[in-house]
Amino acid sequence: MTNSTQISPVHVIGAGLAGSEATWQIAQAGVPVILHEMRPEKMTAAHQTSGFAELVCSNSFRSDDAQGNAVGVLHEEMRKAGSLIMREGDAHKLPAGGALAVDRDIFSDGVGKALEEHPMVTIEYGEIAGLPPSSWDNVIIATGPLTSPALAEAILEVTGEDSLAFFDAIAPIIYKDSINFDKAWMQSRYDKKGPGGDGADYINCPLDKEQYESFIQALIESDQTEFKDWEKDTPYFESCLPIEVMAARGTETLRWGPMKPVGLTNPHSPNIKSHAIVQLRQDNALGTLYNMVGFQTKMKYGSQTDILRAIPGLENAVFARLGGIHRNTFINSPKLLNGQLQLSAHPALRFAGQIMGVEGYVESAALGLITGRMAAAQALGKTYPVPPLTTALGALVEHVTGGFMSGDKAKFQPMNVNFGLFPPIELVYKDEDGNRVRGKDKTRFRKRHLAERALKDIESWI
Repeated sequence: MTNSTQISPVHVIGAGLAGSEATWQIAQAGVPVILHEMRPEKMTAAHQTSGFAELVCSNSFRSDDAQGNAVGVLHEEMRKAGSLIMREGDAHKLPAGGALAVDRDIFSDGVGKALEEHPMVTIEYGEIAGLPPSSWDNVIIATGPLTSPALAEAILEVTGEDSLAFFDAIAPIIYKDSINFDKAWMQSRYDKKGPGGDGADYINCPLDKEQYESFIQALIESDQTEFKDWEKDTPYFESCLPIEVMAARGTETLRWGPMKPVGLTNPHSPNIKSHAIVQLRQDNALGTLYNMVGFQTKMKYGSQTDILRAIPGLENAVFARLGGIHRNTFINSPKLLNGQLQLSAHPALRFAGQIMGVEGYVESAALGLITGRMAAAQALGKTYPVPPLTTALGALVEHVTGGFMSGDKAKFQPMNVNFGLFPPIELVYKDEDGNRVRGKDKTRFRKRHLAERALKDIESWI
């Protein structure tokens, strides 16, 4: 066995979800790793703390269904691979129906404590203001979509490719004791029980048709953040649109998006169907804070408080945090990275997380997990293979290294994991009686088979 003191350390820049997971995987492989984090010496426009793996936007890791949802499959694959992010997420989960949501502060503390106490991990604080020195021959850049300007410029210089950018928004968080439960009620959609939940995990605020239409008009007419000239052509990420943008797309857009009224019954008026419903999800272990689901916003603070307090049940809402919007950047990974997630023009550098062009907490951590294993293998004189394409992990690697085949860099966009990234399974779906399954039942069968194949195929990679 190689003595760890004879192995050159891997340097990981950035202690977000991807950087923290990469660091853990490297250390668990017996390779020394130095984790560099610029906070708290230098903060970003979105971070609130100096904690590792801080959850900036939502506190949800989304669906935990490993049989019918690609995100749930990714959760399970990461658990099988010894993910620190999933370990701490499971340890600090909150009631959230079929989703996996966590207490963001306790979760961050758990990740930080695990890394600080690991004998193979050294933590150094301070900004890496340019490309790492040439003596660092095995580096992971996991600085996320809020990479410091100095490092971003250095990356552009060495790649010769422009970074792409998109706007990302965060949702408001409200104190539970300021919500009016004479109008609001607790219930999960379809009473679904999830990890840590009991089927009544969300706070629901109902709107009738007149209230909803007034709300939509107020959103469209609200006072909103104005972008600088150099930001005006930056697109939004479709899975995290501000509510004002959705409202402007049509009156019904929000009602069949985050405000859909299905699967919920108002106990205050059980015989009257709500026209639209706002949901809030628990944000901390104490149950004192709830965030507004799908309510990312670019409204200015004054407009936010006025318009959101017009929602029934939120008349006296006290906000622990108002929503906001920030500009994210990511590299054109299919053109710049090789199959080992190294920069083709500078193989000493690997990338991990959102800066590569994936969206979502779990996806970012997943690419940290893969990159960490690859970097650890390199330090040991080996090569770690790419996960099978049939797995959620492999599908993400394919997306950022070659899944986008047209070669038009302007169309490469961040993406969440989804079953559309998996190779199809050609099956004739039949029920227990031998009858051919069609429609929605066929879709469920297909997803289940894709999930089962993925969880089987990931075993050999692990």
